[in-house]
Amino acid sequence: MLYAIVAAVTALLLAALLAALLRVPALRAGLVDRRRARPVPLLGGLAVVLAVALVTWGCDWTGIAPIGDGVGELLAAASAVAVLGLAADAWRLRTRFLLAGTAIAAACVVPYDETGVPAGLLAVGWIVWTAAAFKGLDHADGLAGTVGVVTAFGVGACATAEVMDGLAVLLSVLAAALTGFLMHNWHPARSALGACGSLYAGFVLASAAVSTRAGHGFASSVGVLFALTVVASADVVLVVVSRRLAGRPLSRGGPDHLAHRLRRLGLTPQGAVVLLGAGGFSGVLVAVLAHNGWAGDSAVVWVAGGTAVVVLGLLKVPVYGVRRQLRRPVSSQVRTQLRVRNG
Repeated sequence: MLYAIVAAVTALLLAALLAALLRVPALRAGLVDRRRARPVPLLGGLAVVLAVALVTWGCDWTGIAPIGDGVGELLAAASAVAVLGLAADAWRLRTRFLLAGTAIAAACVVPYDETGVPAGLLAVGWIVWTAAAFKGLDHADGLAGTVGVVTAFGVGACATAEVMDGLAVLLSVLAAALTGFLMHNWHPARSALGACGSLYAGFVLASAAVSTRAGHGFASSVGVLFALTVVASADVVLVVVSRRLAGRPLSRGGPDHLAHRLRRLGLTPQGAVVLLGAGGFSGVLVAVLAHNGWAGDSAVVWVAGGTAVVVLGLLKVPVYGVRRQLRRPVSSQVRTQLRVRNG
């Protein structure tokens, strides 16, 4: 336990330090997110990836906290996804290439011997879905990191219950690294995850969750996995439905995510993140209770129902404004002059 705490603290400090050091190279290389009011460096995600890799492999190499079988393969596949995301940050790769690469990596880490091939293929799709969903959460300062920390603790608790100590160490290190990154990503952000960090975090969390649920019932696993990632999943559903109803292409961005709509309702950037983080914690808590048999399947149904209500309610918030030509008000003096000219 003490070693895990030391590893987590090390990851937190290392991620915070690397995120600070990588800001200047990112600005000089033009690796910035221009969707925000000002350009934000994108190499914060690389800082998280490096911190997790260095601390996890360091703990395994020294024997302080061995990661065990399977975790090494997961880290290698996640690192490949991070490299793909870094390429997307640098060269704006098409979304289909990101999804295809993530799917190949996911196919390499799913435990087919425990899930079976049909369920394993569905697990691959879910890992890709979650990774893409976390990429979408990176649109708001502090959101992806906050939801990632909450989810990592939840999946880590499930891994601990299954006596997957190596996986639990990895998730605690990831949670700590994301916390260190949040020191630079809280509003106003000085660094962002980018596709590199957001895809990496989503991939690790989803793959670890699949491993912890392998061998459990299919229906109950679907409910637990959804509850663990309720905020990210709700954001994707909201965006897809909203753009379809508005007749907009799915690939066309817009201020239509969860945080955007909450801001429209009057919340501050920090308030929106705190509210969504609380929602994510509620889902994670239900998932952990259901995973350990302390709550029935009805609890997960309530999470799904509450999520549907929230999505339907936020769909009514207008986000696609229509441009209107502004007319200057005509002064009384100008009106008088016009009347004189026209007789």
